[in-house]
Amino acid sequence: MPQADNNKIFAISDLHLPGSKQKTMDLFGLNWEGHFDKIKSDWYSKVSENDIVLLPGDISWAMTLDEAMPDILSIGELPGNKVLLRGNHDYWWSSISRLREALPTKMFAVQNDAIKINDTIICGTRGWANTEGEESPSDKKIYEREIKRLMLSLENAKDIQKKEKVVAMMHYPPLDLEGNDSPFTELFEKFNVSAVVYGHLHGAAKYSAFNGVKNGVLYRLVSCDALNFCLSKIDI
Repeated sequence: MPQADNNKIFAISDLHLPGSKQKTMDLFGLNWEGHFDKIKSDWYSKVSENDIVLLPGDISWAMTLDEAMPDILSIGELPGNKVLLRGNHDYWWSSISRLREALPTKMFAVQNDAIKINDTIICGTRGWANTEGEESPSDKKIYEREIKRLMLSLENAKDIQKKEKVVAMMHYPPLDLEGNDSPFTELFEKFNVSAVVYGHLHGAAKYSAFNGVKNGVLYRLVSCDALNFCLSKIDI
């Protein structure tokens, strides 16, 4: 892994790149027109080669890894160390070993584990919609499985942590829209996570997302349209 002092950390999620089918996001609003060009322009203006850019999910509309490779390579050409997490629309993400073999230099993927870059340890899991009060057994099963996956990732982070700070990624929000605690937030506090970045929310929902510090943990919504297609700098 590259080593550098005082590396900066940025985050942006839900790029929804087109995959081989050239699916665009324009139908979701005029602000999405040419959105990746906006992101790239901002990225080049902010990110140095030793910095870290976290990408917590919904990276490509592709259905297979082969279809997603043009999008992955486009991100790989950008400066910095890029760290990917799977989102709910990343159907192309199946075998983690195959994905890691295909990733270009300075691009990494987190799944049930953690990685160390510079003075930062990065962990996380996709998460799932809060099922409190709902009756769907399948949703509850997925939610509980994601809690276990986060535990695995955080335990791996603890195993390699010395003095490094720990940053976690989730795709789904770890708190509900009222900012209430969850099993995910309890784990972040237990394992002394410094910051959590997440995405998934768009439209009106993004205005109700929790952004701020809760019980010593910084939470930041980084859906690209919530950021006006600019990277968010994570100061911890």
